[in-house]
Amino acid sequence: MASYPATWYGLWVMVMFFGVTTWFLRNFSERIEATRLSALLGVVSMVTLLMWTLIEF
Repeated sequence: MASYPATWYGLWVMVMFFGVTTWFLRNFSERIEATRLSALLGVVSMVTLLMWTLIEF
């Protein structure tokens, strides 16, 4: 079983947080710029997690 560093799990938490935040802002708010920022940060987090996983593990 692979052992991942704590920052790897931190990225997972960021992906989940920004996913929920984006969903909430899109469905219950009219803050377009905040929604875009949250979505962008979620995509950056996910791409970073994906690249790190493919390269290291």
